Amino acid sequence: MKIGDPIVFVVDDDSSMREALVDLIASVGLSVHAFTCAREFLDSRKPDAIACLVLDVRLPGLSGLDLQRELLRSQTPIPIIFITGHGDIPMSVHAMKAGAVEFLTKPYREQELLEAIQRAIDQDSVTRQHSAELRALQERYELLTPREREVFPRVTSGLLNKQIAAELGASEKTIKVHRGQVMHKMEAESLADLIRMAEKLGLPSN
Repeated sequence: MKIGDPIVFVVDDDSSMREALVDLIASVGLSVHAFTCAREFLDSRKPDAIACLVLDVRLPGLSGLDLQRELLRSQTPIPIIFITGHGDIPMSVHAMKAGAVEFLTKPYREQELLEAIQRAIDQDSVTRQHSAELRALQERYELLTPREREVFPRVTSGLLNKQIAAELGASEKTIKVHRGQVMHKMEAESLADLIRMAEKLGLPSN
């Protein structure tokens, strides 16, 4: 398996169902790792790759919903597709509100499951891309000096150099230099670009 290839994790205690899921998922060229229970999944070392989880609701020990809560608590979100032979509306609503991609009741159509897996993989890909972009932004932000961090939100709130200078008790020329350094270090091509970065970083508007 090449690094970064999508992986589908399957957790189901029914051996025949688990094997059928593995065969189905592998038949469309996806890598698949199967587990018999939630604890086995949690304790396993998982590669850093785009992934989703096909998860039975009723499991020995931790249930599928318990595992969903555990993953949310540990801040290791992964798109989940629930499958169950005992689903009910309140259970499915609860799972979907907690971020599940799909809640399928057995017997489900194979194509329906495969489409849900593709949506989940696409979702995780987008999430990981956004996370990588945010980490890169945060690393660039760490390069700013304390004074440049004071200038940054004032620039993005639309203040002129002379207004920022008055607020910070500095010369307009000095603020112009700081402003240029902020643009350079953040790799911003325009003020609009810098404003989008500030929003992603959650910087307060002045």
